[in-house]
Amino acid sequence: MSVATDVRSLPWGKGVRVVTCDSNGLIAIEKPVGSLSHPNSKKDGGKALLEAPYDEERQAYRIASDEGDPSKDRWVYLLNRLDSATSGLVLLTIDAAVRKEALRAFEEKRVTKVYSALVFGFTRKGANVWKDRLSVKRVEGGVRASTGGGLSAETRLMGSRQVPGTPAMSYLTLMPITGRTHQLRIQCAKRGTPIVGDRTYGDFTKNKQLSKLKGIKRLCLHCVETRLDYSLSGKTIRFSATSKGPF
Repeated sequence: MSVATDVRSLPWGKGVRVVTCDSNGLIAIEKPVGSLSHPNSKKDGGKALLEAPYDEERQAYRIASDEGDPSKDRWVYLLNRLDSATSGLVLLTIDAAVRKEALRAFEEKRVTKVYSALVFGFTRKGANVWKDRLSVKRVEGGVRASTGGGLSAETRLMGSRQVPGTPAMSYLTLMPITGRTHQLRIQCAKRGTPIVGDRTYGDFTKNKQLSKLKGIKRLCLHCVETRLDYSLSGKTIRFSATSKGPF
């Protein structure tokens, strides 16, 4: 059985699509909106990327062996996450050595991620790199980010395209340079272009109106591209995955 065939036969969750897999077992999947990168509790069963138990310490899903022998169980390691409301590319691997090197690439900022966002309004002329400071606090039901204080957050605005008609909307192409909690959502909102469907930082009145007008109820943020270089057995491997996106 090839690596690709083996990967596609894993017990993927509802709506999860394998985009690509290299010969070393590095996987890019497309996560649907509402799906969890990993379950947070037992009640999250059926909502995660894989229909399998998740080990928080290992940060991996455990795939039971067909023989019922725990010593032969396999692991699918989660390499990065997306919020439940955000869709798009997520990386995993079935190989522990690849996991180590891919995580090193994340730590050394050798990973590029690109997002597509549908926002209300139009971007104004200005710097192509958005710079803010974001702080995060825990609130009931999750976390909340806010500007001012905290850690530096930077995002490169790679493109902007106006959507014809009303209400005024645009498609933004965004490349986060840092990876802060809710970074893209709060940075878009701060610049007067809140992401469509954002129930935390968005324009609640416009969200409601657009939902009635066009039936759009989701957060319109999607990871469309991920690229990284990682080393294995003395060789550098370049990995890339793209996703068209749902909007």
